[in-house]
Amino acid sequence: MSRQLHLNLFLMSRGHHEGAWRHPKSNHKALTDLNLYVEAATIAERAKFDAVFLADTLAAGNSSGLASSGSLEPIVLLSLLAAHTKKIGLIGTASTTYSLPYTLARQFATLDHLSNGRAGWNIVTSWAPEAGANYGLQQNLDHGDRYKLAEEFVEAVDALWKSFPADAVLDDRESGRYLDRNRIVPVNYTGNHYRTAGPLNVPESPQSRPVYIQAGQSDAGRGFAARWAEAIFTAHMTKESAKAFYTDVKTRAAGYGRSADDIVVLPGISAAIGSTTKEAEHIWEELDALTSTDVGLTRLSARFGGHDFSHIPLDRPLTRNDFPDPETVEASKSRVVGYVDLTLKENLTLRQLLRKLAGARGHFVATGTPEQIADIIEDWFRSGAADGFNVMPPIINSQLSLFAEEAVPILQKRGLFRTEYEGNTLRSHFGLGEADG
Repeated sequence: MSRQLHLNLFLMSRGHHEGAWRHPKSNHKALTDLNLYVEAATIAERAKFDAVFLADTLAAGNSSGLASSGSLEPIVLLSLLAAHTKKIGLIGTASTTYSLPYTLARQFATLDHLSNGRAGWNIVTSWAPEAGANYGLQQNLDHGDRYKLAEEFVEAVDALWKSFPADAVLDDRESGRYLDRNRIVPVNYTGNHYRTAGPLNVPESPQSRPVYIQAGQSDAGRGFAARWAEAIFTAHMTKESAKAFYTDVKTRAAGYGRSADDIVVLPGISAAIGSTTKEAEHIWEELDALTSTDVGLTRLSARFGGHDFSHIPLDRPLTRNDFPDPETVEASKSRVVGYVDLTLKENLTLRQLLRKLAGARGHFVATGTPEQIADIIEDWFRSGAADGFNVMPPIINSQLSLFAEEAVPILQKRGLFRTEYEGNTLRSHFGLGEADG
């Protein structure tokens, strides 16, 4: 069978553009309404997407009140989506900085059981100062220390998921034996930062364990992904950057004895689709008109660790001196490097940069007809830049529906994407082998 494309829906309330919450074609349901998410997940499942992905925010949003804010807890929400879908994978974000291995292992094992093997864990090392304050931390950990914690955290979770094999459950009513206790083993994991005795009190899940997903792009993040990740969500503004990342992480994985096929790399794509290119361009114009400069400046500042951009004239080209040194930023270093490089390459003004980031926050932005969007996806796929895409519709549900109902059939006709699910688990959708025992 020829190599198959993977498509994942990055589900974000009414859409990924900052102005989507105000757009007349976005879903009008409240951000706390389950049906908002069920409707989008259903559209994606009809189109045979691999999975639905939920990000997470552990602090209150922009305080100006000029942007949509509020974030439902992803594991609870995905558990409800499991009851409203049948095949599509369910990926939730959970931080290694603000959780405990035993708690997280139970939550995701439970989700995998409730969904019959469709769960995935997006592993993040959170960095927002506000989140640290919410969890009572005196100070935030620096970038390197967060990954040291993450390595231990995942080691502990991985051990817990292996501690209670499925065949330990006998459930033999006649003999009166429910468990074979000899099959269940304590973990006794002891690291510098985490300890857990185990075993887990939830048996092995339908796909052995949930799929590991990771989204870091720094050197430390790539090393972490090469060891653990089975799918990588990544952000690139150009195909060249995506190709370099793709080659690097697959090469690093070989250093851990892994095959290139053991990792699915999925860059983000936010596509505005219209019947003509001009119509698609008009979508961005409408959305940009609904954004707030103050919101954009606040989010840009947060990306650069609190750096103040407000004194810079909006309509003069930015220079390198307008940005702090990316090496001093404790947030996503790779993301801010991409912002600076793109700004200088395209000679962007501050206003232009804010508009670019309002659409997809540093992910690839595409504009065109369904055929043109399919062409871009096929080009990246065949060029060694991606195994598929994390689809980030600028407006949900209107632009999601156009992608699912217009662009996906073109990819299917070209033999690049499934027309039916061939398996029942997220692991099978991603074409991954069995989890390590």
